[in-house]
Amino acid sequence: MSDLIIENDKNLNNYQPTLKTDRLILRPYKTSDAEELEKLASDRRIAEQTLLPHPYPKGASNDYISTHSLKWDKNEGCIFAIILIGTGELIGNISIEYIKNKNGKLGYWIGCEFWGKGYCIEAGKCIVSFGFSKLHLNRIYTAHLSSNVASGKVLLNLGFDHIGSEKREFRDKNRVENFELFEKKSPV
Repeated sequence: MSDLIIENDKNLNNYQPTLKTDRLILRPYKTSDAEELEKLASDRRIAEQTLLPHPYPKGASNDYISTHSLKWDKNEGCIFAIILIGTGELIGNISIEYIKNKNGKLGYWIGCEFWGKGYCIEAGKCIVSFGFSKLHLNRIYTAHLSSNVASGKVLLNLGFDHIGSEKREFRDKNRVENFELFEKKSPV
């Protein structure tokens, strides 16, 4: 992967930037992405590996996208659409949210037809680098469902440390899930 490339780097205080890797563009969502985002998020396999609802509610992607600029403006998060450079296809979502006290939470998912191609690792390296170098975070943390072994491999590949496991109750889904907890501290 090449070095982190940031478009509109000089305007970080005003606009969420667009990031590039060798094969991907990580950019702010556009309202025109809503339909494709909803289509990707509606796959049952995504819901089984994440906390996204299934079926994904009609129109929920518009609501989701509408929150992004405010999170950036309030220094609470950056949420990116993952786009394939060669085709311009939206293939997933990656974010650092819940930014507080120089800590942020990494979240991501890739559309099922794009699994196993290294895109999650590539996007992850990019956003983690951005989080430490431009957002000046000291620590990025995350968790994944214990049943999602592939996500654990991604995090280890990104240099995250496994720091424990815990059970969490989700009243809205009427279930208890086991999670694996990870963190990565700033190299500086």
